[in-house]
Amino acid sequence: MGRSRVQVNKAHKTRFSSKSSRNLHRTSLQDGGRIGKSDSSYVKGARAARVQRGKMLRDQKRAAVLKEKRASGGLNSAPRVIVLFPLSASVELNSLGEDVLKLLASDGSGIASSTVASSEYKLRATVLKAPYGDLLTSMEMAKVADLMAFVASASSPWEENKSNFIDSFGSQRLSVLRSIGLPSTTVLIRDLPIDLKKKNEMKKICASQIASEFPEDCKFYPADTRDELHKFMWLFKAQRLAVPHWRSQRPYVVAQKVGMVVDDESSGMCTLLLSGYLRARKISVNQLVHVSGVGDFQFSKIEVLKDPIPLNERKNQNSMELDASHDEEVLKSLVPDPIKQEPLIVENTPDPLAGEQTWPTEEEMAEADKNQKQGKLKKRNLPRGTSEYQAAWIVDDTDEEDSGDGHSNDNGMVLDRGEDSNQERRYDQDFEDDEKSLNVRDFDSATQNDSEMMDDEDLTEEQIKEEIKKIKEAHAEDEEFPDEVETPIDVPARRRFAKYRGLKSFRTSTWDPNESLPQDYARIFAFDNVARTQKLVLKQALKMEEDRDDCVPTGSYVRMHIKEVPLVAASKLSSLVNTTKPIIGFGLLQHESKMSVLHFSVKKYDGYEAPLKTKEELVFHVGFRQFIARPVFSTDNFSSDKHKMERFLHPGGFSLASIYGPISFPPLPLVVLKISEGSGAPAVAALGSLKSIEPNKIILKKIILTGYPQRVSKMKASVRYMFHNPEDVKWFKPVEVWSKCGRRGRVKEPVGTHGKGLLLGEI
Repeated sequence: MGRSRVQVNKAHKTRFSSKSSRNLHRTSLQDGGRIGKSDSSYVKGARAARVQRGKMLRDQKRAAVLKEKRASGGLNSAPRVIVLFPLSASVELNSLGEDVLKLLASDGSGIASSTVASSEYKLRATVLKAPYGDLLTSMEMAKVADLMAFVASASSPWEENKSNFIDSFGSQRLSVLRSIGLPSTTVLIRDLPIDLKKKNEMKKICASQIASEFPEDCKFYPADTRDELHKFMWLFKAQRLAVPHWRSQRPYVVAQKVGMVVDDESSGMCTLLLSGYLRARKISVNQLVHVSGVGDFQFSKIEVLKDPIPLNERKNQNSMELDASHDEEVLKSLVPDPIKQEPLIVENTPDPLAGEQTWPTEEEMAEADKNQKQGKLKKRNLPRGTSEYQAAWIVDDTDEEDSGDGHSNDNGMVLDRGEDSNQERRYDQDFEDDEKSLNVRDFDSATQNDSEMMDDEDLTEEQIKEEIKKIKEAHAEDEEFPDEVETPIDVPARRRFAKYRGLKSFRTSTWDPNESLPQDYARIFAFDNVARTQKLVLKQALKMEEDRDDCVPTGSYVRMHIKEVPLVAASKLSSLVNTTKPIIGFGLLQHESKMSVLHFSVKKYDGYEAPLKTKEELVFHVGFRQFIARPVFSTDNFSSDKHKMERFLHPGGFSLASIYGPISFPPLPLVVLKISEGSGAPAVAALGSLKSIEPNKIILKKIILTGYPQRVSKMKASVRYMFHNPEDVKWFKPVEVWSKCGRRGRVKEPVGTHGKGLLLGEI
């Protein structure tokens, strides 16, 4: 009898899984809970830590925002600076400024100062009015402004599809202020119609036509009546102000009173006294201070005075009158520590023995004897003072004879400095390496007309026009034929272009940055790692925010005693204190008084049409600083360590501007001004920012010698008018030649009756 079998059917294949098959891997909570979810304390602790860390970060951000709000608008904060900028010449600022001051003052009568305290708004403010047409004053006010209030007039004549709410100067000033960095901005519209419907229509028209010139968060307010200004002030009081990052890194004081103490008139120095509210950060009595337009100095003392305008003052004490007879109460006095005080160092002291050759070791002498025996060292006629590195660029006649085929792996030449330098300098004025042309000195706008900015003061008007015409022609020629020069007939080319070398590749060829540097170049400072140094300096500046005995808290009314200030400069500052231009004293970070080589990324201003030549005297506004320098323009190459010098700053792109100047840590804005002879107002020439601090950046002058081909065959060509004697042809024989179509070749030999032509091979 056969054994019974149990029938087993094949599993049914379905396109989609059934509910029962999906639940096969699941387990009930009674059998041990969910799979993949551990109930261990380790997982619970990690989640709780993440939750706690997120809560801590939110609390820190909330506390930082609250601290910033209290610092900018609290009872102990410095008065907020409101600067009124007119957008056109038809705007009347005097009436608007008086209306704002009367609104803020508890008693509208007797306002004798631009700083008032309002018990109604619980706010202290300083109202400044930027004069129309004065770009320098507008820039100085913008550097200290907490709120920029641009004022537009609705009564300005305007045509269809063309707005005159902003005229040419207003547009220029607005572009410069954007380059410096805009803090919180708003637009006040004056002279609106009385009718409500027409008023709203005109406000919409004004906002739509000029909104593209301002940030997206900029608000537009009517500002004709007291109620409209009242609404604006309430919104301004609750507004969180934003300032440029570069300004928040350094403490500064806007002087409201300037004095001086003369110890010895024969020395020509005095102690300058600047009184005002400390802003942005704490300041240490041991750090250096820079007074705009004068220079860098040390503190002799810092006094913390009683606040002359407290927020809870009486109605009859609104004014900021600081009479000489009024005894200011000194709350605290800080004296610098001679050990901790930062020294005022501008230039480095070079070591005269740093470049001396040490006595060779026995191994070096043995290696030299071995090379001499093998015949590797040949006697060569080198120029006087030529180093071993420079000798590698010089090709000897014996080397050319040994090569036989005219090819050489060393495609370069070096300057024979024994030649007549005076004649060479006469023909190389555009490319002259004169380190004195990059000198930097402090710029005082009050004496800008007295500065030595032009060397041709004795020229007549016709001669000046002729010089301007030559500069424009050179600019046009440089733009059409860049780097192309003509070989002079009366001077040998080997002498005229002796400083130049033939580079096989501008990007990959080696060039020693420390070669043939002048002795004065050792007087500037260089960093091993600029980014690391800046990080350490900013970290050290943050430590001043802690409770320290040598620091003054932000918002205090201080009187800074600045020692060893020139008496002439202090007298000029004392006469300028009652003018509209602010006097700024700001604390320097570490190393910011030392000289180095600064490189700026600049672009020519669209509204400036005159040519800007390399080493032309220009006014640089870098952050709070202002000085005169002669920049060298060059191309900004990212893929090469060498940069080609440009004779002119051409529009349409960014270039590098290199100067000798005081060290400043980026980011910092740059505004370049050009003061022309005969015009009092400077013109905006270029805008940019600080890029790097690097003394070893290589900037090379590039020239192209051109000739005219006469006979061209398959492998050879005859060229004329590139050189004018056979010795020049032999001198430049190692340099590779190429055509504009990309064909490359070598110089074979001079040809012609006098050897003025040359024969090229392998083209």
